[in-house]
Amino acid sequence: MSQYYSKSKNIFDPKSTEPFRLSRSKIDLYIECPQCFYLDRRYGIGRPPGFPFSLNSAVDALLKKEFDLYRAEATSHPLVKEFGLEAVPYQHKDIDIWRNTKQGIEYLYRPTNFLVTGAIDDVWVNPQGELIIVDYKATAKASEVNLEADWQKGYKRQMEIYQWLFRQNGFKVASTGYFVYCNGDTGKPYFDKKLEFDIKILPYTGDDSWIPGTLEEIKKCLMSDEVPPMNPECDYCNYRKSIIKEVNVHRGK
Repeated sequence: MSQYYSKSKNIFDPKSTEPFRLSRSKIDLYIECPQCFYLDRRYGIGRPPGFPFSLNSAVDALLKKEFDLYRAEATSHPLVKEFGLEAVPYQHKDIDIWRNTKQGIEYLYRPTNFLVTGAIDDVWVNPQGELIIVDYKATAKASEVNLEADWQKGYKRQMEIYQWLFRQNGFKVASTGYFVYCNGDTGKPYFDKKLEFDIKILPYTGDDSWIPGTLEEIKKCLMSDEVPPMNPECDYCNYRKSIIKEVNVHRGK
């Protein structure tokens, strides 16, 4: 059986009364392309997986270990102080669950019966007792890192979903979250077996008001027996269309 098709996946059954697990990434997939989302969650036909960003994962793991040292001491990280922020890593018995990609923080949104999930990178707390959602990002480019590119809208939605999940779980959450953005410095004259990073903490004030309406749209999409229209700009759908067209040409259709 193809690695892109599997009935063992988390497939939506319109007749089921059990809560349906819906991850943050699948919500974003629906926003990117309803057709890709529908094929993925109704039929188990997923997009081909991308290449793993092992270096990004390594940076992520190291940042978590480093911030955990300050979490244990209930003190602020020097980088946080450098950017003039008053916050310390949040201590909670479920922190490792929230960061686990196979579980994450969960909330059952009863109007749709979706168990919405998301795995955070970190959470801090400010003197007012508000939780601050934190996400780690890694890249390597000559220009300054920012959040202005169109494709980074997904980063912002990611932050907003995390903020929403914590609020639904009864936590007091600050509107402004932060991206700890690590930019690899490729301007050094030699490698010397190490890669140095310029690290910025970028603020983002989220607005999670779009989430309930989007979840209801997703429920309608999944309940329908009709495959929804594709996003005209979806590379995956356009590739499928071009392949079908070529096959039909060779068949004389």
